[in-house]
Amino acid sequence: MTVVHPISRAWITTGGTGAQNYDEFADDAEITAIIAANPHSALAIEMPHRAPDSVGKAFLDCLPDAAARLAEAKAAGGYSPASDVVVLYRITAPGEPAAYGLWSMVDTDQISTSADEPGLVIRNEDVFIAKVRERVALAEALQTLLSPVLLLQTGKGDELHAALAAATDAAGAPAATDTDQSGRTHAIWVIPAGPLQDELTALAGGGELVVADGNHRSLAAQTGGLPRFLAVVTTPASVAIQPYNRLISELPAADFVERLTAAGARVEELPRPAAVPAKGTIELYAGGRSFSVVLPSAEGAGAVDNLDHALVERILLGDVLGLDPGDKRISYVGGDYPAEWLRGEVDAGRAELAVLIAPVTVDDFVAVNLARQKLPRKSTWFTPKARGGLVLAQLD
Repeated sequence: MTVVHPISRAWITTGGTGAQNYDEFADDAEITAIIAANPHSALAIEMPHRAPDSVGKAFLDCLPDAAARLAEAKAAGGYSPASDVVVLYRITAPGEPAAYGLWSMVDTDQISTSADEPGLVIRNEDVFIAKVRERVALAEALQTLLSPVLLLQTGKGDELHAALAAATDAAGAPAATDTDQSGRTHAIWVIPAGPLQDELTALAGGGELVVADGNHRSLAAQTGGLPRFLAVVTTPASVAIQPYNRLISELPAADFVERLTAAGARVEELPRPAAVPAKGTIELYAGGRSFSVVLPSAEGAGAVDNLDHALVERILLGDVLGLDPGDKRISYVGGDYPAEWLRGEVDAGRAELAVLIAPVTVDDFVAVNLARQKLPRKSTWFTPKARGGLVLAQLD
């Protein structure tokens, strides 16, 4: 018995609706600009309060607009309906190996968040509950899921990868393609009920599934009482982990360097611009100055508590700056934004401090998940990202 199932009532894009997921942006103004340039993008439905004519309105007040946009997209032929299907997914780009996935539905009661909680779907990061509430409200208003949780198949990843590659090679022309902001091409093929669908769902559900992207969306499914959630099940060979950095818009402590030293950190000013460092060191950029910092580890603590992202959250943000992880002055900036962009935000005065952190290693990621422990918030930026708005799951 597999925990991965066909989508009972799917809506498949006919083109032009693909979008970055709502949580991939460092600046809300980017969302508004993208919606203005492409009003048919699913982003206008997922983030209705960031649409050009809604900026300044509360998210909940904009839910009727989201529902109206979805209805209009369907009526205009932006999506075609399909029943009891899974969807093959391939992401390609010059110079990169092809990434594969399977759009499907996954049992919500299989989500496990601790070692003593059974389940084949492991959620591994802390979340911001306000974002979860927004996702629950959107799903209730639309009765539709627009963007998937990205799940990493750990038990039969190699077999699933080979099967998905063979299936896409044999599938002919895709049902739709979409090109993202980085130039990657996203292609989908609809697979109806039959032997191939059965084979792929069995492989996709053939081992523990780790949430690589979509911790908030998976918790929203639990909080909203959904029996299943929309997912793309992918393979270890299809993904990589990029840096996940931070920008601080206001510095509560101007003497943060002295405070870091007092907290036991080793701080050295750099003769070069701050960049993404090696594991075990963070780099900071403020006021045109760059620093290399080794934060003190906690003796006797577990591996998770001494990860670079955990030390940043606990020591730099908490002890030195007095900031809670959910403070609005902190922006979590994924690997699509390079060190040059982060420094530029500081130089332009839109932020006061850039915090650059080495990416979590695959070994650390696997070790944390096998122990059923949680990573710090926003610590793994998996690429390539699954595109929202390509395959929708209707809930009613």
